[in-house]
Amino acid sequence: MQDEYRTVAHAGVHEIEINRSRFLCALAPAATEQEAQDFIASVRKEHADATHNCWAYVIGADASVQKASDDGEPGGTAGVPMLQMLLRREMRYVVAVVTRYYGGVKLGAGGLIRAYGGAVGEALDTLGTLTRRRFRLATVTVDHQRAGKLQNDLRATGREVRDVRYGEAVTIEIGLPDADVDAFRAWLADATAGTAGFEPGGEAYGDA
Repeated sequence: MQDEYRTVAHAGVHEIEINRSRFLCALAPAATEQEAQDFIASVRKEHADATHNCWAYVIGADASVQKASDDGEPGGTAGVPMLQMLLRREMRYVVAVVTRYYGGVKLGAGGLIRAYGGAVGEALDTLGTLTRRRFRLATVTVDHQRAGKLQNDLRATGREVRDVRYGEAVTIEIGLPDADVDAFRAWLADATAGTAGFEPGGEAYGDA
């Protein structure tokens, strides 16, 4: 698994105009290929009268799924440069659709490549990106007496508290960088006089 990846902060649209052609780049986070395809379908529906709706998406922290479409533009002049821009910016779990309204001036292959790639690059700059980092999920079990102080201490030291459940004991789910697990065990034993339980779990990604 990748230690971290970048994605878009939120869905949005950025427009540029080149030689009277309008290029609207719609970007959105997509956790799965299905989500990416649903987003493409919704943009196509919204801009059914557009000359082209070209798209590209990258799914997986290791970019295991990469797809692109020129939607009628000359082969390799739209979807591929869009995909290359996403990859060059190390974007993951993201979908981009560039809608073109033709303005009457042909751009040529080089012009199209620059326009479609550039629309994605500008949209990323305008809408903003965020980094998500890999965490080790872990469960801490502690008695009710110490739970409140421990939660405060966790937050004060910048630990990510993901969930708290109250039963016979208090179960606190946290996210830790892998490298911090041993140091955290020692800190926890110290903070709770050795009374807390610690159970490392699977992996997930969280905002860095």
